[in-house]
Amino acid sequence: MSNYKTRGKLKVASVLDDFICQHALIDSGLEASQFWSDFETLLADLVPLNQALLAERHRLQIELDEYHLAHAGAEIELEQYKEFLVSIGYLIPTNTFAKGSNDELSSALKIDTQNVDPEIAHYAGPQLVVPINNARYALNAANARWGSLYDALYGTDVISQDGDLAKTSEYNPQRGQAVIKQARKWLDIIAPLASGSHLNAVAYHIHQGHLSVRLSTSQTTALKNPNSYLGFQGDEDQPSAILLKHNNIHVEIQIDADDVIGATDPAYIKDLLVESALTTIMDCEDSVAAVDAQDKTLVYANWLGLIKGNLSISMSKNGDQIVRAMNPDRSYKTHGGEGLTLPGRSLMFIRNVGHLMTNNAILFEQQEIPEGIMDAVVTSLIAKQDVLQQNALRNSKTGSIYIVKPKMHGPDEVAFTNTLFARVEKMLDLPDNTIKMGIMDEERRTSVNLSACIAAAKSRVAFINTGFLDRTGDEIHTSMLRGAFAPKTELKAMPWISAYEASNVASGLKAGLSGKAQIGKGMWPIPDQMANMMQAKISHPQAGANTAWVPSPTAATLHAMHYHMVDVFKVQGELEQSLIASLNSQQYLDKILQVPLLEKSRTFTPEQLQHELDNNVQGILGYVVKWVHQGIGCSKVPDINNVGLMEDRATLRISSQHIANWLTHGVINQEQVEASLQRMARLVDEQNHHDSDYIAMTPDIEKSIGFQAAKDLILMGKEQPNGYTEPLLHKRRLEMKATS
Repeated sequence: MSNYKTRGKLKVASVLDDFICQHALIDSGLEASQFWSDFETLLADLVPLNQALLAERHRLQIELDEYHLAHAGAEIELEQYKEFLVSIGYLIPTNTFAKGSNDELSSALKIDTQNVDPEIAHYAGPQLVVPINNARYALNAANARWGSLYDALYGTDVISQDGDLAKTSEYNPQRGQAVIKQARKWLDIIAPLASGSHLNAVAYHIHQGHLSVRLSTSQTTALKNPNSYLGFQGDEDQPSAILLKHNNIHVEIQIDADDVIGATDPAYIKDLLVESALTTIMDCEDSVAAVDAQDKTLVYANWLGLIKGNLSISMSKNGDQIVRAMNPDRSYKTHGGEGLTLPGRSLMFIRNVGHLMTNNAILFEQQEIPEGIMDAVVTSLIAKQDVLQQNALRNSKTGSIYIVKPKMHGPDEVAFTNTLFARVEKMLDLPDNTIKMGIMDEERRTSVNLSACIAAAKSRVAFINTGFLDRTGDEIHTSMLRGAFAPKTELKAMPWISAYEASNVASGLKAGLSGKAQIGKGMWPIPDQMANMMQAKISHPQAGANTAWVPSPTAATLHAMHYHMVDVFKVQGELEQSLIASLNSQQYLDKILQVPLLEKSRTFTPEQLQHELDNNVQGILGYVVKWVHQGIGCSKVPDINNVGLMEDRATLRISSQHIANWLTHGVINQEQVEASLQRMARLVDEQNHHDSDYIAMTPDIEKSIGFQAAKDLILMGKEQPNGYTEPLLHKRRLEMKATS
């Protein structure tokens, strides 16, 4: 890219410079010249620190490689291993970022984050993660604060799709009745009646400030807990909506006798509107393919539209052209007449890029600047408009900016991010600690030092979470030379991962996150298997997590039901002492440090090896070819059995590192990998034949940039920094863009 504007020692790509000066800086109270001057100063001070942290990652990996090579194949001698990790600076004493006596230390290690919105601190519910460069996805996620339970049940396999209940091209009234019955039963759980059941309700109205329900027996009853009712829309005698509250989250009974569904219902209920995605992470990172100034400007422009509340798209639906925009807040009447307003949109985090990557959108002294620093400055500049309360649709009601920072390795990197955010606040004239931090516990050095990581940003932390995929990719790369790892599908059932999950919650509770911040869990990856999700994902609130990731707005509505069934904050109170005791005794640490290697006696048939290899290779190709050829950073990719899985760079990292590990230890060889790549390329092309925008890899795979990227990720996987996929992906995507 040669079209730059000079700003002191900076060269700023014209497309980004124009966006910042003509849009992002407007109404910020900042002058362009001062903004760029301050940005230059910030870079001069912080780029060397960023580079030093990356050098430290490299040093530690060399130390680990040498240690594991010297002990290859041997059982882990735990105490010796821990002593080694302490000696090289991998394991950090918790009190590094807090001094004093035991009592003072305990207090100092607790967060004191202020001005956190209730969706984060006091409510428990689902969280969406969406690629912010896709405006339609971003709008759908922002509007997923409320979702139709009827649609979620009718359109998924939560209701059986067999026989008379099958989904058909036209509305199936029998399936519809099954949906209504299940929804009414759920009302009996979250808002039980003093007598009788919602199944027999024929009318709802408001009487003397309370909800009154008439049953088919002509009996009139009320709610068992009258405080579950909050307000209504319409008239008291004939309300069009009734607002209920349970476990601090809301459900709206919608009533409309003229609606197609409502007309068939004895009480004219047309739907239950469930408060669903309380929070959403608008993602600049793993789910986004943004490799240059043009891509980054689109990312930032969509964030500005979301913050200003004016992002919209025109789209075709059922033959009509419609405009999709951000939902307004929802208003209700109360008996006292003062009224009640609830947010109509999900509270938004913005996930910045980590410390590793640079981007050519801005050059400092002729070098690309760290993309994570650029994200911190520009996304915070944009979010300042929300802090200044300049927009009709607010995000944070407390004047906070929420940034999730991924891929941090240990407390020193968290401390650097804390410094970065403080410098950004000063640069943008924001109050101290306006910018809140979300810590992604997805790197091994963060997992084993999580309490120290939290302490390093104790006045900013508003979020911690776990995630199997990136965490597993780092697990493999960290101990790459120790031995061959267990098959990928078996890793999730081994002791280290359950200890990691429990340790995360324990560390959060010990640091006082309950009632102040989110403790989160990872993604359900199979969007078409909602019945299985409903069976499995209730374990997240039961484990003490007050949020967890879901792959779609529909999944958010269904997962919200779990937070009505489980009082997370009560669970946290019940689990706190035992979890913290296990944390303090290092039970979790000892299990986390057990490298999940293949059993020495384990053998595979040629067919088993081939299936494991093909499954990994097919997943890599299915994702990479869209990333490189089409710039799609997150998509539902059919696996080798044609089951659609949500794939992003985290899934790619684990698959590529796993094959690289097996290559390193001779479980498979390069000839087998290359043969699998060729076979799976044909399969992936066939799976995508219906996509008119898809660019096939075959027959000339040598000229396919996407195919070569996938091959590089495997054969060069051992040498990639911490096993990350971004350097190779960005290189190949830029190569692809240069051909168009």
